[in-house]
Amino acid sequence: MDTAYRPTPRTTPTRYRERATYDRRAVHAILDEALICHLGYLSAGGPVVLPTTHARLDETLYLHGSTGGGPMLAAREAPAGLEVCVTATLVDALVLARSAMHHSVNFRSVVARGAARVVDDPAEKLRALRSLLDHIRPGRADDCRMPTGRELAATGVLALDLAEVSAKVRTGEPVDDPEDQALQHWAGLVPLRLTPGPPVPAADLDPAVPVPPYLA
Repeated sequence: MDTAYRPTPRTTPTRYRERATYDRRAVHAILDEALICHLGYLSAGGPVVLPTTHARLDETLYLHGSTGGGPMLAAREAPAGLEVCVTATLVDALVLARSAMHHSVNFRSVVARGAARVVDDPAEKLRALRSLLDHIRPGRADDCRMPTGRELAATGVLALDLAEVSAKVRTGEPVDDPEDQALQHWAGLVPLRLTPGPPVPAADLDPAVPVPPYLA
């Protein structure tokens, strides 16, 4: 397998092309770290963008949903698959410049385009749901009850092959114009990161149930 995805007109940015990368490892790392993605598709002639959870298994991105939800119903009606655009973004820092024009954000993002299909095969569906659980927290799939047949039937999963994919990354300090660098306005970075807090047990949890190692 190639170490990079092949650029297409739909995955080639029109601005800041130097920030784009098609490296598979970079794309996988962003998708694996992001906890939420956004699924865009057309519905009733207009665009719809929905936040959802996802998980990557090799070169397939699985998207969680409901069998009665809009994306699933639209995908059922699309014989060749539902054309979608999936994005995931990680924000690493706020970039504060001396001029309003050059304020920015340090980020890592992925855009994936293609035809998503409904996962009907029970084995693949269960594998995808386990991956979605482990994406929330590694080890969680082995530490909860798996869906019943009825629950499995009510849960929808879309699968998108990772083929038309690109990542975009912005790093570094603010880039002020030379004539602004002497201005006495604070400039620099405000780092941001998502960190888990201490686990909070449910009010009805048996006090004898310990916090699992993967949450400690």
